[in-house]
Amino acid sequence: MSKAELARKAGVSPLTIDRIEKGAACRVATKRKIILALGLDLSSKNEVFPE
Repeated sequence: MSKAELARKAGVSPLTIDRIEKGAACRVATKRKIILALGLDLSSKNEVFPE
């Protein structure tokens, strides 16, 4: 899935996806949207967003 498609499915901007990939912090709600857009369960949070 492309960044643009992920951003569209998650309801966030492609710039937000770029910032997160570069290590910028984001809101819990944004993380939730991205995890669900990837088709994953919320229990996968630590796999998608390692701390």
